[in-house]
Amino acid sequence: MEPRDAVLKALKETEKPLKAGEIAEKTGLDKKLVDKAMKVLKTEELIVSPKRCYWEAK
Repeated sequence: MEPRDAVLKALKETEKPLKAGEIAEKTGLDKKLVDKAMKVLKTEELIVSPKRCYWEAK
């Protein structure tokens, strides 16, 4: 599974917004990979930030 897909899946499975570090723990990915994947997901408009530093799937 691509890091992008793993991050999106983790956000969809969680009911509350998560920080990048929490996503890294949940997926088992390195935080740098999570940050890169989140950057792609933001440009694709698949994730949003309801409050600073927290992210959720649209």
